[in-house]
Amino acid sequence: MAGIRAARTSGNEPAGQTANNGQAPGMPVVPAESVLALKRRARRINKALAEKYPYAHAELDFRNPFELLVATVLSAQTTDVTVNQVTKVLFARWPDARSLAEADPVELEAILKPTGFFRAKAKNVLALCTRLVDDFDGEVPSRMKDLVTLPGVGRKTANVVLGNAFGVPGISVDTHFARLAKRFGWTQSEDPVQIEQDVGGLFERKEWTMLSHRVIFHGRRVCHARKPACGACPVANWCPTYGMGETDPDKAAKLLKYELAPGNEALLEQYLSEQHRAAEIRMASQARTP
Repeated sequence: MAGIRAARTSGNEPAGQTANNGQAPGMPVVPAESVLALKRRARRINKALAEKYPYAHAELDFRNPFELLVATVLSAQTTDVTVNQVTKVLFARWPDARSLAEADPVELEAILKPTGFFRAKAKNVLALCTRLVDDFDGEVPSRMKDLVTLPGVGRKTANVVLGNAFGVPGISVDTHFARLAKRFGWTQSEDPVQIEQDVGGLFERKEWTMLSHRVIFHGRRVCHARKPACGACPVANWCPTYGMGETDPDKAAKLLKYELAPGNEALLEQYLSEQHRAAEIRMASQARTP
């Protein structure tokens, strides 16, 4: 880790650029580096995350593009666990765009209530399904330019659907991805579209979807918003903001979540040994959680 630590205090910033350019107050300094060095470091991080989370996957439950689209729209300002609980009921009642477009708004709001902002979400879902029926024969379009015209659908949602339902590579910039992209020094922007562009230029296009899953997995499990577990981080050697969280390995280990949390060793082993069943294993573990 000495190399990255030294880089933070090297003073070799390009003329006119300070080491903390664009950094929020209190954020550790992200050193200036060449585009080539940044790309190499970014790819080392991606490789380490791939080794740490070989089972990374979309954590929203879905069986088809329609279910993933609606689930992603509902995921705003709530957890995937909550969305998965709600969509199980939702799609049992209205399994496709045509039936959901005709749902009673009051009944729909009652089902969506646990996700928060349920009135606005119900309105968006009804409008979304109506557009799918009217303009796309009830099917989810497979092009970005069509998806972003749908009510409640932005580039993040479109990339989730394209990458996971249609196999079209995309970078999904949610709150976790945006936070880690800045901490890794991959971007200095707060704008999701700019973050997508900045990060996309560092990786091969074929990596974009899995990169999104890995970074989001890491953000949920290790690199938390308020207190990242730096001492238990698999990418600490290449992270310019190492040290902003708990660096003591034992204390950091106690901050880990989900399958990495102390006491969940059996779940982690199951993920690692049955990677092809990762979504199924996650669903079963969530069902057991009170």
